[in-house]
Amino acid sequence: MPVHLIRHGEVDNPGGIVYADIPGFALSPRGRNQADAAGKYLAEQPPRVIVSSPLERAIETSQRIAGSIRADVVTDPRLTEWALLVRWRGTTWADLPRVFPGELEAYLEDPYDLPFSQEPIARVAARVTSAVTDWVSRTDGGIALVSHQDPIHAAYLQLTNSSHVPFHNKKPQHCTVLTLRAHGQTWQPAARWDPPQ
Repeated sequence: MPVHLIRHGEVDNPGGIVYADIPGFALSPRGRNQADAAGKYLAEQPPRVIVSSPLERAIETSQRIAGSIRADVVTDPRLTEWALLVRWRGTTWADLPRVFPGELEAYLEDPYDLPFSQEPIARVAARVTSAVTDWVSRTDGGIALVSHQDPIHAAYLQLTNSSHVPFHNKKPQHCTVLTLRAHGQTWQPAARWDPPQ
């Protein structure tokens, strides 16, 4: 039974804001096209259920994917954005170094050691991983989980026992689909699909 970890599509954000959990940030036209392309890709082996972060951009992505495969969409708060970005919300990425001195640089250097973040990235990985485990146990057929870049990537590294890999290496792009398959008690990467960016 495959598990697909999917990052939401590109967001309409011309101001370059850290939108985190701010309402009103929907997909851009490109993001909608990316979600539609992901749906067509998943139609080859459609999941039974799409589990989405409760944030607008993830729900919209999930609904567009579901339109291609006729799957149910449910939300799970464990798939929401990393609280670090909630700390930065409303600030432009360009202004982050001035408003939060040293924090962006620390994140880029080592996201596992951020004393200013109320939620460690290891806790993010644990909550997304727990969502994967729970939904696999209650679903007869494949599942897709739609979340955000760092939560998806952190869970992927944990599920595949790849914690030795540098965190920022090969992070999922908008609507990247990371497919895993269970092998005994472990998860193995099965495929990676990237839509046209």
